[in-house]
Amino acid sequence: MNPNAHKNFRPLLIALTGGIASGKSAVAEIFAQLGAPVLDTDQIARDVVEPGTPTLAKLVAEFGSEILDANGRLDRSRMRTRVFADPAQRKRLEAITHPAIREELAARAQRAQGPYQIHVIPLLIESGRAELYDRVLLVDTSEEAQLKRLLARDGSSEEQARQILAAQASREDRLDAADDVIVNTGTLQDLHKFVQTLHRNYTVLSERINAQNL
Repeated sequence: MNPNAHKNFRPLLIALTGGIASGKSAVAEIFAQLGAPVLDTDQIARDVVEPGTPTLAKLVAEFGSEILDANGRLDRSRMRTRVFADPAQRKRLEAITHPAIREELAARAQRAQGPYQIHVIPLLIESGRAELYDRVLLVDTSEEAQLKRLLARDGSSEEQARQILAAQASREDRLDAADDVIVNTGTLQDLHKFVQTLHRNYTVLSERINAQNL
């Protein structure tokens, strides 16, 4: 039976979050392998500023053509450097990009359907959007592990890595907001087991919730 058959069907919405270098991408990939629709807001943020998009045109009008690279694409590194140290400019950037990201996320979610959906939102707690989701799934690890991964992955200095961590929500705040927690301190095999269990739980929970809407 098609789980989306009745007109009142609504996919269970799961917000997947976690600090930088916590393992969100690995978890999202496993969910995708299990057939769950995975919508990544980082990818959407890149898509909505592709050349020719209204959002990129608004950014150029606001910040000038110097934010573009030689190919007419948004120079993300230059833009990030420009706004990171200037809260006023960051707010101007977010006022343009955030509505576009949310609109595109909603459109993709509508098309994706599925018993449940995974929306990958790194800054879920900082943006105050946790209440919009049925469940918040946190990928949790220690700050020491995050530092090690950041240093190995991005080639950041320890000072830069600590600044990035300090700019995000605290581990305590993320844990307070979470309904489900994956403690990512083991192997990739451990992650697979965690995600497979959640996959079963979310599928059953979606069926129960939608049965009440019949």
